Amino acid sequence: MADCVFCKIVAGEVPAAFVYQDELVVAFRDVAPQAPTHIVVTPRRHVAGADALEPADEALVGRMALVAARLARELGVAADGYRLVVNAGRHGGQVVPHLHLHLLAGRPLAAEMG
Repeated sequence: MADCVFCKIVAGEVPAAFVYQDELVVAFRDVAPQAPTHIVVTPRRHVAGADALEPADEALVGRMALVAARLARELGVAADGYRLVVNAGRHGGQVVPHLHLHLLAGRPLAAEMG
């Protein structure tokens, strides 16, 4: 999508601090971090959000989760714990309409959900 900031990041049109790239996903540091470690993991191809996922996207979502876990280990935050967040839609807090997963770590995070 021409106006999607994450598509522009994937295409190299908008700079980002990449920490991981493969054929399916990219991961980069969030420009407005909500925790000391705040990484965004997003598909290379445009998927509007979680509600736009189809059965064929199962491997893509799995890759996103595996990459986030790998980065948590590599960045040294896995032992203390981390949070993975996928916001879906306007009321769910999704700001960029491109599926993405947030890896948050580096400080205690509020236990809002059990």
